[in-house]
Amino acid sequence: APSPTTAVPYMSVKCIDVRKNHHKAKWLMPWGPNHCDKLKDFEEAVSRQIEANDIVFAVHIPLPSKEMSPWFQFMLFIMQLDIAYKMDNDLKENAEITLDVSLAYRDDMLDDWKEIAHAIEIRKLKCTFGSPKTLESEGRHYDCDFLPFMEIGSVAHKYYLINIRLPVNDRKGINVGIGEIKDIRLVGIHQNGGFTKVWFAMKTFLTPSILIIMVWYWRRITLMTRAPVLLEKVIFALGISMTFINIPVEWFSIGFDWTWMLLFGDIRQGIFYAMLLSFWIIFCGEHMMDQNERNRLSGYWKQVGPIAVGSFCLFIFDMCERGVQLKNPFYSIWTTEVGTELAMAFIIVAGICLCLYFLFLCFMVFQVFRNISGKQSSLPAMSKARRLHYEGLIFRFKFLMLITLACAAMTVIFFIVSQVTEGHWKWGDITIQVNSAFFTGIYGMWNLYVFALMFLYAPSHKNYGEDQSNGDLGVNSGEELQLTTTITHVDGPTEVYKLARKEAHE
Repeated sequence: APSPTTAVPYMSVKCIDVRKNHHKAKWLMPWGPNHCDKLKDFEEAVSRQIEANDIVFAVHIPLPSKEMSPWFQFMLFIMQLDIAYKMDNDLKENAEITLDVSLAYRDDMLDDWKEIAHAIEIRKLKCTFGSPKTLESEGRHYDCDFLPFMEIGSVAHKYYLINIRLPVNDRKGINVGIGEIKDIRLVGIHQNGGFTKVWFAMKTFLTPSILIIMVWYWRRITLMTRAPVLLEKVIFALGISMTFINIPVEWFSIGFDWTWMLLFGDIRQGIFYAMLLSFWIIFCGEHMMDQNERNRLSGYWKQVGPIAVGSFCLFIFDMCERGVQLKNPFYSIWTTEVGTELAMAFIIVAGICLCLYFLFLCFMVFQVFRNISGKQSSLPAMSKARRLHYEGLIFRFKFLMLITLACAAMTVIFFIVSQVTEGHWKWGDITIQVNSAFFTGIYGMWNLYVFALMFLYAPSHKNYGEDQSNGDLGVNSGEELQLTTTITHVDGPTEVYKLARKEAHE
């Protein structure tokens, strides 16, 4: 697949709007047959006696002779200001810029523009000046951080137009002390159409495969005369959450203007993350073979509780950002000091918790391996057929445990990297290039892992029972019960599960 996203730079065009009443009905186009009256620079504006309030920065998306497509899925815009140093108009410390922004769309070059959103936004300027502030340095540009500008969850139209005004009001102190703004640049980021097609194809292919194995798995469990054990229920719940992520509802976003798709995708992924992390704890716990009373969800509240709380916090954070953007695409939680600190705190705490969780999981897996090694000491006393059967089971179980650890490590890395990637436009310097192989690889890994779990943990209908061991000279009933269970094979839990449990707990 091609890389997941493309960044396109846009340079705004300075248009003159000299009407006394700035109403929203008129849209200023930077180029084309109905283009606006343009200014080359602000020196020209001064010579023509045009005030700052009469200048509109216009950006047409996409560039001339191109058009946007629903396959682009979303649009994220960041803003960069070119601010020149001037001794009589210096940039104040902690300066704030007020933007009067409007967004419109049309699907034909001859149509009228229709408004999508209009807002008055405030952004904090974080700029540094490398040279000494002397007369010789006049005209040099400040080094300013990127500013989060806009995010839209769907690209349903072919052409978009952004009009930005910088209203000046000396009495109220609006846009005063922000230096001499020369230009406004925007960088538009959208998903690549080629990547979207590969992503949709994967989802469409994987949905039926997971659904089929889920039906097969649950049918196997319902054939048992006993009730399903906790592990079997949790694996089934994991399958449901995987199916929820897989269902390719994104196909509808090609035909409908569903701006909430980004938020919906985050919620789906959040549910799957919470389910996967909870499953790993229960999976290891159910194979611990300690004296604790297991096979009940209440026994894991200390481990599963924090996962639920963390997931809820991330959901609230996401609603504060993407939930508000459904109404106002120019809103960003990163624009205020409190919002930035909260957002950074959320991501840092989530990253630390995930790393601690992974270490705890490694510790649990180590304990399980130690217990399994203890069980292996009783294998030499068995007949060859039985010993080979159990050696195969132990090998499969250890292999599954190592795959679980690898899957957990990759998931933790993926979560942290995706958060940093999403935030790096908002933070400034940090840039991580994530290619499509990482996204599709992690997604494929989750599906394969869930598929393998259901396949390996479906209750067995085969009978490795007493008829095989009747003629075995070297096995006694004590060893038989230690490695298997008092429940008959047909109605018992899976072979791997039985191996790791004590007779008393069954």
